[in-house]
Amino acid sequence: MANPGDQIQLCCFLWAHPGQEAALTAYEDRVLELLPEHGGAVVQRAMSDGAEGRPHEVQLYRFAGQAGLDSYLADPRRTALAEERDRVVARTEVFPVELQPGA
Repeated sequence: MANPGDQIQLCCFLWAHPGQEAALTAYEDRVLELLPEHGGAVVQRAMSDGAEGRPHEVQLYRFAGQAGLDSYLADPRRTALAEERDRVVARTEVFPVELQPGA
């Protein structure tokens, strides 16, 4: 079992190409289903209207360690969808975060 200190916590902002908001959500539904097989989990997923430059979707997720994140990114089922991703996702920003307990 991974040491809790090895855990990776990430935030992801996703912007859809105009008119592709529903397709972005459908794409994310498909690829996020793969996370548990790689020691990952969605902590929270939120949608926005994308107005005024806001991202369409915000995700918080965690992985048990770097090996799990690497295997998720290389998963052939995910990489096979690269063309679909390029068609629907205009921009992505991913950055590490430290998740805090809720109030």
